[in-house]
Amino acid sequence: MSKISQQNTTTDANGVSVIHTPAHTSGLQQVPQLVPVSPGGGGKAVPPSKQGKKNSFVDRNSDEYRQRRERNNMAVKKSRLKSKQKAQDTLQRVNQLKEENERLEAKIKLLTKELSVLKDLFLEHAHSFADNVQPVGTETSTANPENSGQ
Repeated sequence: MSKISQQNTTTDANGVSVIHTPAHTSGLQQVPQLVPVSPGGGGKAVPPSKQGKKNSFVDRNSDEYRQRRERNNMAVKKSRLKSKQKAQDTLQRVNQLKEENERLEAKIKLLTKELSVLKDLFLEHAHSFADNVQPVGTETSTANPENSGQ
């Protein structure tokens, strides 16, 4: 038999064609393929898990419904609190980083001033040292006048 003759096609309530093929001999579970009914692909294919939820009637007075709603409400509250806490933590971190940045900028200014002062002192000392040093070879021989004539 060919592969095409082994397939069954059905259309569900949403107008989606579902192609069913027999399971492989390896024992794997068959997963239905979703294909739009119109050849132009006009509608979206809906997965099987979402197909029955829109049409099913929910009894809002049932205990199961109330429990699900309570669990959902608690989860929403928890999520919102977590989000709020994360925003507060981020704001606190931003403020800490701003303060640290201001301290570091003040330290940079102080160190820049100190560097300027030390540089000026060094240059002043270097100029005065250069003025006091005579070039080599122009020294006067006043240290030992006895040996200068011999």
